[in-house]
Amino acid sequence: MTDSQTSLRGDGLPKASLSLERRYSLLGLLLIAPTVLVLSAVIVYPLFFAIYLSLFSIYTPTLQGNWVGLDNYAQVFGSGTFWFSLFVTLIWTAGTLFLQIVFGVAMAVILNQNIFLRSLARSLVLFPYFISTVVAVLAWRWIFNDLYGILSFILIKIGIIDMPLDFLGSMPNAMVSVIAVGAWKFFPFVVIAVLARLQTIPEQLYEAATMDGAGPIGRFFDITLPQLRDVLTIVILLRTIWDFKEFDLIFLLTGGGPLNNTRTLPLIVYQEAFGLNRMGMAAAYAVAMMLIMLAFMLIYLHRARERPA
Repeated sequence: MTDSQTSLRGDGLPKASLSLERRYSLLGLLLIAPTVLVLSAVIVYPLFFAIYLSLFSIYTPTLQGNWVGLDNYAQVFGSGTFWFSLFVTLIWTAGTLFLQIVFGVAMAVILNQNIFLRSLARSLVLFPYFISTVVAVLAWRWIFNDLYGILSFILIKIGIIDMPLDFLGSMPNAMVSVIAVGAWKFFPFVVIAVLARLQTIPEQLYEAATMDGAGPIGRFFDITLPQLRDVLTIVILLRTIWDFKEFDLIFLLTGGGPLNNTRTLPLIVYQEAFGLNRMGMAAAYAVAMMLIMLAFMLIYLHRARERPA
């Protein structure tokens, strides 16, 4: 063995080992480089560019404007429009999330049982999540129509109401309708996640609970629900983020009406950018949304970390 092959570095490692470590390090950098570039292109750059735009008063068609510093943020947080739309956004998010979790868990528990045509039922329950939002909204607008909608027709026939209801043009009907459609559209995501977890729960736990005299309700709260805690934490976090920034479903259903009572923060961003042509103000609203979501995420994750195992 030559001296060059056995020579050591100052820390005692052979030079051959050092060269191999560097090669592996370079290989690792090369493998993650495409991912880093893609994330930088679609996340990092738009984020910092939005923050940059929020410091200017910019006219959307030309993207020309003047430096205004934090004046856009002062107008955002100092206006009643922002706080009312934040309240509407929280109502929408909380309402649709609650229904998604309740119906999603209930449907997952049912589909986990050995029921007739279970495979077909599992396929059909995913239909709302995979259907296009535009198609779903067109169907629901026809259902909610106060002149020829089937929902008002059924409610009149069974005697619940005496005359057609304006589901999308009056409050609180509009908010209730939007929340219901949102829950219907997105609850299959909860079903998928919860059903996958239910199939991994050991059957011996249920057998032992049954032998101890626990009924279906007792087995659900003592076994099923604790086993679902981790997956529900992730589902609630993801659905909260996605529902908070939901735009197309609400925009297509009500456009923010009636009288802006269903106008959430994403709709304000759109209206500021393309309705009023104030791209700088729209960017300030978007950054404010990001900060609010970041605060809620940190609080939620902190509380989840403190919860005993």
